[in-house]
Amino acid sequence: MPIPFIIGGIAAIAGALGVGSGIHGGMKMKEANDTMRWAKEKQEKAISKFKSKNASTTKLMDDIGKQELQILDNFKKFSDLIERIQGRPDFKSYSRAGVELPKFEAEDLKEVAVGAGVLLGALGGAAVGTAGGFAGAGAATAAVMAVGTASTGTALSSLSGAALTNATLAALGGGSLAAGGGGMALGTAILGGATLGVGLLVGGIIFNATGSHLSDKADEAYKQAQETERKVNKIVKYLNELSSAAQPFKDSLTRVEGEYKKRYSSLYNTVEYRKKTNWSDFTDEEKLTTENLVLLVGLLYKMCRVNLVIKSTSNKETNKVNHEDINSAVHDASVILDDIAA
Repeated sequence: MPIPFIIGGIAAIAGALGVGSGIHGGMKMKEANDTMRWAKEKQEKAISKFKSKNASTTKLMDDIGKQELQILDNFKKFSDLIERIQGRPDFKSYSRAGVELPKFEAEDLKEVAVGAGVLLGALGGAAVGTAGGFAGAGAATAAVMAVGTASTGTALSSLSGAALTNATLAALGGGSLAAGGGGMALGTAILGGATLGVGLLVGGIIFNATGSHLSDKADEAYKQAQETERKVNKIVKYLNELSSAAQPFKDSLTRVEGEYKKRYSSLYNTVEYRKKTNWSDFTDEEKLTTENLVLLVGLLYKMCRVNLVIKSTSNKETNKVNHEDINSAVHDASVILDDIAA
């Protein structure tokens, strides 16, 4: 059972139990009252733990998703600039030290840039976690989807705002891909009100419950709170795993983007201000800068295609962190950055 329904169920049960009949037996009442207080504290602590980790992981994933879309959106400028250079060579694919970057076509970059731009424009009205969903599935894949066709036959490019982001996520296979099952936000409203029923039960316990019936219900509420804690711990463990893998990926992506921007700026100055639009007029240094820029574009494109998350096929399970592809991307970036710095 997904967490929102479990927690919501606890709240509903506890709320219903808060209207019992009169109280008898001071000792049982105190013990039950203490048990209910512990149950409430345990549940509130678990929910607070989840909310905190969920918020930080959502922000990290959203930051990655937006960064990737911005990188992809910038590829149109790169394509336009590189096409102004006459007589340029046919830049080859990269293969060195076990790292391979396939050759890409300018049209592929333009297509993904268009999709990324559309999604960036739609993110303004999108829910928290949407950009993170794109990062989870691979921003480049999401961008291509945005100019493609959804399973319903509706052209995604004809949509806008929340409709576009929702349709794109649906075409990718579901909602936010960060937490899986219930998604990144397991129902803020439900979580926010989850302690209400237990709170009412504790507050009304002196007036509304009776003897052994009270003890039984208090024990039941405590067991439910323990189950909430167990489920939340499972999700928080996953979120910790995801953020621990996503942060190094983001750091690596940022380094590569920084090197790309430096070389793009250099090539722009060569073409725009030095008016060099023929490859034969380029100095050896300018040629090397251009070749490395093309290499970095290929690397960024490959990194933006990495799906950080492998979506679970069951709503009862969390997704899986795509450690293999994440680690491979970070390794490849390190090798290539060292190579062009040599």
